[in-house]
Amino acid sequence: MAATKMTQTQMVRELAEATGVNNKVAKQFVTTLAELAVRETKKNGVFVIPGIGRLVRVDRKARTGRNPATGEAIKIPAKKVVKFRVAKAVKDAIVPPKKSK
Repeated sequence: MAATKMTQTQMVRELAEATGVNNKVAKQFVTTLAELAVRETKKNGVFVIPGIGRLVRVDRKARTGRNPATGEAIKIPAKKVVKFRVAKAVKDAIVPPKKSK
């Protein structure tokens, strides 16, 4: 039996129960957090969610790539991308590090 992922409604319900507020307030919190993350990442290039990780805007340089079908060299232009860097504590909690002998 495959595990199902948590929906937004389920997340809002869990947040509401854990904090003792109603679902409407919990949903507003989630929406506001998402808007704040976008605004701050656009403005400052980074948004930290304590204990979870950080959103980071990264500038990629222009580079030369290859068309896999023809092998022809192509120019890939410079661009900005957004990455999410997971906090070490979260990563270790989800995927424990291998124990060295």
